[in-house]
Amino acid sequence: QVQLVESGGGLVQAGESLRLSCAASGSIFSINAMGWRRQAPGKQRELVAVITSKGSTNYADSVKGRFTISRDNAKNTVYLQMNSLKPEDTAVYFCNAEIVQPPLFREYDYWGQGTQVTVSS
Repeated sequence: QVQLVESGGGLVQAGESLRLSCAASGSIFSINAMGWRRQAPGKQRELVAVITSKGSTNYADSVKGRFTISRDNAKNTVYLQMNSLKPEDTAVYFCNAEIVQPPLFREYDYWGQGTQVTVSS
C-alpha cells in the first residue's frame, strides 16, 4: 500500500507565507504527476498546481506568481510554497500522486488526508 502524508498547514495572516509538504511511502516503483488540490467550505475541490516527473508545472490562474510547486524525486516528496497568501486561499489542501506500483507496474491515483490552511485578513 501507499501513504501520502501532508504537513505544513496552519493559520497565517494575509500576505504571509506557508510551505506544504507531502511525502509518499510504501510500495512505489515510480511516481508520475504529483499535485495539490484544495477545497474551501461549500465549494468543489479545485486544482492548485501539478508537476510532472520531469518537472513541468501547471498552476491555477488564481495562484500564478504566488505559489510554486516542486518535488524531490529521491524523497518521493512534493512541496507547495505559498507566498502572498490571501483570505480566499483558505481551504483544505490535498496532495495527490500518480504512483506506479509493482508487481504489475500499473498506475494508481493516491490522495493525502488534507491539511488546513487558514488565511486571516
